[in-house]
Amino acid sequence: MEPVTVRRGDSPVVLGVPHAGTWLPDEIRSMLNDQGRLLADTDWHVDRLYDGLGPDVTVVRANAHRYVIDANRDPSGASLYPGQNSTDLVPQTDFDGRPIWDLAPDAAEIAARIQRWHAPYHAALRAELERVRGVHGIAVLYDCHSIRSHAPYLFEGRLPDFNIGTNRGATCDALFENAVTEICRAEAGFSTVVNGRFLGGWSTRHYGRPSEGWHAIQMELAQSTYLASEKPPFAYHPTKAGRLRPTLAHILHRIDAIAREMGGHP
Repeated sequence: MEPVTVRRGDSPVVLGVPHAGTWLPDEIRSMLNDQGRLLADTDWHVDRLYDGLGPDVTVVRANAHRYVIDANRDPSGASLYPGQNSTDLVPQTDFDGRPIWDLAPDAAEIAARIQRWHAPYHAALRAELERVRGVHGIAVLYDCHSIRSHAPYLFEGRLPDFNIGTNRGATCDALFENAVTEICRAEAGFSTVVNGRFLGGWSTRHYGRPSEGWHAIQMELAQSTYLASEKPPFAYHPTKAGRLRPTLAHILHRIDAIAREMGGHP
C-alpha cells in the first residue's frame, strides 16, 4: 500500500484527508491490542462524504491508519494542545483514554514510521499546494476531519456539528473563516463553533501562511451528522449524509470563488 493517494484538480482548493485511511501493515496490526484493532478513532468515511462535492478540487489522502502514524501531528512530537488531553504522533490510547497497544512502538520505530508514512503524505500535500498556488496565485488547504460527538477524555459534553479551526484566525484570511462560518450557521438543525475545542491540527497550522498565499482551514465534523451510529461498525448513513453534503459543497464552492478572486485568476 502506498502511503498517500493524490487526485489532482484545477481548483485553488486542496482537500487534506489525513485520518480516513484504515490500512495497517500486518506487523503493526499484530502489535495492537483488541481495543486498538477496532480502529475506533478513524475519521470514518469522511473521504466518501466529500467525494464529488468540490469544484474539481485536489484531494491528498493518507492511506495508513492514524495508529500507524498521525499525519496531522507535528513530526517533532510537540503537543497541539499543551495541558489538555490529546493524542500523540503515534497514539498510546484511543479517544476514551484506553490503551491500544500490546507492544507499543519505541522511539526508533516511531522515527521509521515518520519516514515511511508521515513524510510522504506531507511531501505530496506541499507539492499540491505549491502547484495550485503556481497556477492561481493562491492555495487553500481545507483539512477534512470528523470525530465522535461524545469523547469525554478529549472534551466535555457534546461536540457541535461543525467545528471550524483556523488557530484563532492565524491560518487564513478572515474572508475564508467568515464565509465558512456564515454558511454553517445558516443551516437549520446544525450547531457551529469557531476555534472551540479544535483550533486546527498540525497541517492547518503548518501550511496556513496567508502572507505567502497559503491559507488553511480545518473542518471537524461530529460523526453523528452522517453516520448511522458512532459505534462499530460505524456505518455511513446515506440519508444523513445527503442532508449534510449540500452544505459541504456550498462551503467548497464558496472557498473556491473567494480564492480565485483573491488570486486574480478566474
